[in-house]
Amino acid sequence: MFYAKEKITSTVDITVELHDDNVFCTCPGCGCEVEIDLAELFSDGESDLHGTAVYCPDCSKEKLGVGL
Repeated sequence: MFYAKEKITSTVDITVELHDDNVFCTCPGCGCEVEIDLAELFSDGESDLHGTAVYCPDCSKEKLGVGL
């Protein structure tokens, strides 16, 4: 099981299990929330959480010049 843990106070922590339906990031283009499939994201064997950004579908199209 993978999880995220955040210290709220010196005596309280929050722990949330990570599943394929509860991992999100913020699109660096527009700031909207994007759901992430970690298996797909890391399938290339070279990605890392710190250095990876995921664009939403609209910003991806704009960035790639698709449909313009």
